[in-house]
Amino acid sequence: MHERFQALVHGAILALIIGWVLYIGKPIFVPVVLSVLVVYVIVGLTRLLERIPGLGAALPIWLRYALSIVVIALIQVAAFYEIVTYTDVLRAYAPQYKESLLAAIQRGAALLGIEGEPTWATLRRELLAQTDMQRLVGSTVASVTSLVATILFVFICSAFLLLERRTFAAKIEHATGNPRDAARILAIVADINGRIGSYLVLKTFVSILLGGVSWVIMAVFGLEFAAFWAVLIGLLNYIPYVGSILGVLFPALMAIVQYGGMDEIIALVSLLAVAQFVIGNFLDPYVMSNTLNLSPFAILVSLTVWSALWGVAGAFLAVPITATMTIVLSEFAGTRPIAVLLSRDGRL
Repeated sequence: MHERFQALVHGAILALIIGWVLYIGKPIFVPVVLSVLVVYVIVGLTRLLERIPGLGAALPIWLRYALSIVVIALIQVAAFYEIVTYTDVLRAYAPQYKESLLAAIQRGAALLGIEGEPTWATLRRELLAQTDMQRLVGSTVASVTSLVATILFVFICSAFLLLERRTFAAKIEHATGNPRDAARILAIVADINGRIGSYLVLKTFVSILLGGVSWVIMAVFGLEFAAFWAVLIGLLNYIPYVGSILGVLFPALMAIVQYGGMDEIIALVSLLAVAQFVIGNFLDPYVMSNTLNLSPFAILVSLTVWSALWGVAGAFLAVPITATMTIVLSEFAGTRPIAVLLSRDGRL
């Protein structure tokens, strides 16, 4: 009993140290983990090209990798172009949205029985009293600059990781000095690659489908920037639970400033919520099946923990990281009970 308690205390201290290191090392760890996920996508796309009848066999492996990298780079460039374009359009429509937003706020104040309708003068005074605009603008510029630098670093790391894949098995064999240990490590890595790769492919399929269905709904209602919101909904679908809520909230805010009546807003939000519910609760579990075998509660806890450590990036990475930890913990007798608790049904 004393040894178990001592091991528990040591484990808790080790967990706190690891958490502290992960928190202060966010600028380093986040790009590295994102680089690994980019490599998963590149390898998956390369394998998909290989399966195309008549094309995969005709293309050498280096050309398939090159095409995959070019496709992903073009997607990134297109995403930045869309962001810049929509930023300019939003700036042009700002006066119109300003009046629509004020009208919506005044209607809400009337429904809540607030005496005196708010005006932009009072709202601006209250907002500026709580906001340091110079700091806000400076942090925004710094965030955009940091994002660009992070993306460049991710692609550089991904390129080096792709080069390292060819010698990874040999390095493990030389590092362990034992063929049995090397085979066990490579088997664990292969299991992680298979599960995480399948998860990313299937989740991407579901996210594209959800974004497409949401785009149709928003286009029918004439919601402005429907394509942008559809892309955002697809990206948010990678975040468990919270992503579904945000995927409805953002288009709802756009509808509030665009539409004049509540009937259109309620109808749009209801249909988007139905799409999220059907795909998230029926199609998503059916397609994903037992790909990762993670407990829903474990996913929720990991989402909270990794979001607190790494912010938005942690929310996107929570599920792959937790799945990897579960696979690794299941391979050791001392940590196997933790892996069992993290699993969906207790069977590893």
